[in-house]
Amino acid sequence: MSDGFSGFPPELLQFLSDLARNNDRDWFDANRDRYEEHLVGPAMAYITAMQKPLARLAPALTARPTRVGGSLMRIHRDVRFSKDKSPYKTNVGIQFRHLDGKDVHAPGFYLHIEPDQAFFGVGIWHPDGETLRAIRTAIAERPADWKKAKTAKAFRSRYQLAGDSLKRAPKDFDPDHPQIEDLKRKDFIAIQELDPATLTAPGFVAESTDALKSARPFMRFLCEATGVAY
Repeated sequence: MSDGFSGFPPELLQFLSDLARNNDRDWFDANRDRYEEHLVGPAMAYITAMQKPLARLAPALTARPTRVGGSLMRIHRDVRFSKDKSPYKTNVGIQFRHLDGKDVHAPGFYLHIEPDQAFFGVGIWHPDGETLRAIRTAIAERPADWKKAKTAKAFRSRYQLAGDSLKRAPKDFDPDHPQIEDLKRKDFIAIQELDPATLTAPGFVAESTDALKSARPFMRFLCEATGVAY
């Protein structure tokens, strides 16, 4: 393919399924070649192939095909505060995060891959208090702009708003505001579910590019609300 990426290999989903049944270091070390060939290599190729679409459609988002600190999220789980001590994640996470962001809580475009589930995600997941208040304030003060962003035809045809919400109106916001259900949100993300078979298709970069393009009104509102470029 001209973009250098012809889809994720079917063996990736098999590797993740096997890892879920054998989530220990001995098994992983014995299957490290599969990890490199079927997960890391294709993920790096996908990230590289997405650099041009991102530069054209969302230049503030970065595609970094590096093993440390890049767009491919680490496979090792942080088990310090978890009862589940399984050492490895059993999914692939790829995040094209904002230039101004340092972690997964930055504005971004996300690809999630599991054997029985895949999706694109856009927006800001678990924003800190200052960022969350800035988004809520923008919605409260510019409700028409927010409604236009979340109901844009291309966006609505692909994405569903998702994430956690408060049960009551947040402090200092009118509980009778016409956008109160969105003001209650603690996450400002939207999800497009994918058929895992789509991942192996030669046109997956084009599918990703279309999804990225469709998210522009939503992402632009969030970035403007938080004072960063998009």
